[in-house]
Amino acid sequence: MASSDNDDQGYSDFDEEEDPIELESDDDMATLLAARRQRYKVLTEGALRALQDDCIAGVADLIQVPPAIAAIVLRHCHWSALVVQEKWFSDEQGLRAAVGLLPPSDGDAVAEPKRKRKGKKLTCDLCFDNHPPGQMKSAGCGHLYCRVCWRGYIRAAVEDGARCLSLRCPDPSCSAAVLRDLVDDVADEEDKQRYAGFALRSYVEESKTMRWCPAPGCGLAMEYLGGESLSEQLDVVCDCGHGFCIVCAEESHRPVPCRTVREWAAKNSSESESTNWVMANTKLCPKCRRPIEKNTGCNHMTCRDPCRHQFCWICLADYHGGHTCNRYEVDEIDARQAYARASLDRYMHYYERWVAHEHSRVRASEDMFELESAREGYLEGAAADEAQRQLGFLIDAYRQILEGRRMLRWTYAYGYFADRDKLNLLECLQGEAEGSLERLHKMAEAERTASENYYAADGGVSSYFDRLAKLTKQTHDYFESMAEAFQTDLD
Repeated sequence: MASSDNDDQGYSDFDEEEDPIELESDDDMATLLAARRQRYKVLTEGALRALQDDCIAGVADLIQVPPAIAAIVLRHCHWSALVVQEKWFSDEQGLRAAVGLLPPSDGDAVAEPKRKRKGKKLTCDLCFDNHPPGQMKSAGCGHLYCRVCWRGYIRAAVEDGARCLSLRCPDPSCSAAVLRDLVDDVADEEDKQRYAGFALRSYVEESKTMRWCPAPGCGLAMEYLGGESLSEQLDVVCDCGHGFCIVCAEESHRPVPCRTVREWAAKNSSESESTNWVMANTKLCPKCRRPIEKNTGCNHMTCRDPCRHQFCWICLADYHGGHTCNRYEVDEIDARQAYARASLDRYMHYYERWVAHEHSRVRASEDMFELESAREGYLEGAAADEAQRQLGFLIDAYRQILEGRRMLRWTYAYGYFADRDKLNLLECLQGEAEGSLERLHKMAEAERTASENYYAADGGVSSYFDRLAKLTKQTHDYFESMAEAFQTDLD
């Protein structure tokens, strides 16, 4: 650990005459992250079921139908009560037909089969055995089947996956929907549980405001609280610790757009069919480096606006009137090799920095875990309040380091695809943010590796943590400024 004298070295960007930043809490960075978290909510399976039941009950009361019918209508409308209200009251018959509901009989109840005769056995239309009327069930369309056949029919549908939620009457000519009430009545317990699981997954997966956490083994979901649909790109953090984008479900990638993540993943995948196609069917403009597809037979290529560079598709040389490239020349081979080498070097420039920031983030995450463990030890013991406050400042710094490493990582992926006229601004923003982040990381690591007696009374300790808090705030401001610039795609 550097002493208080050494703490003054390497941080000349601070004005020592300025008043130190006073943080009211040792969790100021956590407060900043919590403000972002107010735009979403983490939901357990129990909370999801309660929300789903409330949604079904509300719609059932709104359109005056049984809950089983409300559920199937809601699923068709992507679990949006507003959409149900609009479609039901504007075209009830059309919506009923779309989901397989028969016209109501006796008010709003589903029409019952008329083939029952008291004391007379009925024939199952599948197994053709005779059964008492009480053992025969219908989807409301009049096609009667015994409980055993219904049980087998539903089991086969459940084993086929989520399509069991759209199950229709076994009669090929009938489109009557099989409702949840019938499933619960005739299916065995295992199939009922699996059906309920598919229904719950449908509630999340077909919703416009919810996403499952993609972490392996995690059964939690995120709910967006900013409106009826996902109107903004938002990185969320599940209670399991996994962070991801609620729009595309890929790993957190603020501040770059989702398309950058998709394009970068395709670029990095050696087995990606899209990457192989791009490599086989496109070339980079020799001037602006944008990929160009040859969509005509002529080899005279003109890059798109604003570049408009004209070149030969075969040899990539500047195109002039009467241009030919039929002669084998050593200079041409050298030019091709140089072009290929430059393309690879450019890719490796961005890829190496993308990987390096991830490695630094992983290491910082390990250090963060050690600090959190140390904090738990203080809480359990009789540590002084000042020591806990100082540790809180250090944890705030590491939270910013983790966020900064992740954000910088994805700006390099963005840089690979960025137009040349945006690179100057991007590199300026990267340079300011990266410089501040490196100073913060170095300063935080110096404290984390300090000797055990560092918290002893020392006049340099208070000054160190004041400057650490100031640098944490400064670094946060740099990254927020960079994120704001990305909101307009660096235009």
